[in-house]
Amino acid sequence: MYDTDLGELLPPPPPWRRFTGGPVVAPPPTDDEEMERRLGQVTALSAGSDHVRREADMVNAALLLRRPLLVTGRPGTGKSSLAYRISRELKLGRVLRWHITSRTTLRSGLYEYDAIGRVQDSAALRTLHRADGTVDEGDEGTDGRAAGEEALPGIGDYLQLGPLGTALLPYELPRVLLVDELDKSDQDLANDLLSVFEEGQFPIAELVRARRLHPRVTVMTDDPNGTAEIVDGVVKCRAFPIVVITSNGEREFPPAFLRRCLRLRMPDPDRPQLVDMVLAHLREAAGATGSAPAEGLIDRFLRNSRDRGGLAVDQLLNAVFLTTSGRFPADDEEALEDLVDALWHRLDGAGAESRAG
Repeated sequence: MYDTDLGELLPPPPPWRRFTGGPVVAPPPTDDEEMERRLGQVTALSAGSDHVRREADMVNAALLLRRPLLVTGRPGTGKSSLAYRISRELKLGRVLRWHITSRTTLRSGLYEYDAIGRVQDSAALRTLHRADGTVDEGDEGTDGRAAGEEALPGIGDYLQLGPLGTALLPYELPRVLLVDELDKSDQDLANDLLSVFEEGQFPIAELVRARRLHPRVTVMTDDPNGTAEIVDGVVKCRAFPIVVITSNGEREFPPAFLRRCLRLRMPDPDRPQLVDMVLAHLREAAGATGSAPAEGLIDRFLRNSRDRGGLAVDQLLNAVFLTTSGRFPADDEEALEDLVDALWHRLDGAGAESRAG
């Protein structure tokens, strides 16, 4: 991956992954504050270790093939942050994040339609007009709507695209979509995604029914204050999104789904990567070249991570922040070590259970 304009580097897709949606929508907004919050002040991936180079190779392959990237690994190894690194390095704007739970459905990722809100607004408008005597019971306009409803907002005001639906809009360059923790979903969601990922489009049933009278409808998107025009009730992508799907390995996915994804396993970060992460988030606290307390904490973190079955990077960042904050007495090293040890609890909960016992 390179810190440059993707439009200058990305070759045409394979014939079977070519999409022709339109008209082209405006580029997405930037979100530098969220990028820095998640990544710190680093600007590009380090190319030092073999697994970092493999990571870059897999991302490039997903870009070229226009295929989703399924990223697995332990919690806290940087699976979700990969989407933000891709977006920042390739200058692709705000990351669309779809956080998955056991109640998540394909429809919620594509769009939401507030039918109840529209009915309530329509009823309130009729009541208002009857109260002032401008509407009689049963009066209708030529378009089939009750008289007086011309003031009612259009159907697009009650439709909002979800993260997946927004990612499939016809952008000139691909959006980055993070599908976070897909293994938390029910058994059907992975299969439901197959058609959308293969076709690169989906219909909005409410707009399809209305397309004769309203062939072009402006709807809200998942971006703050974002809108997009939908033609004939169908969202069709132009540049297939960069889809980063994360999984903690809690269950297996269907073979048909796996066949359509590229797979990347994120290993635990090594020492140079941990140093880079600490400096990216806590450069002033850790010092420009690393401070002795921070360096010692990194070595201690690596030992504890091996002994406790793996720790998360944010547990290290929390410890460095606390120990360099100046809020704890420097002469009470034992108390500070106990606090750090409590921060570095096992992620499987075994440590807490043993201490409770």
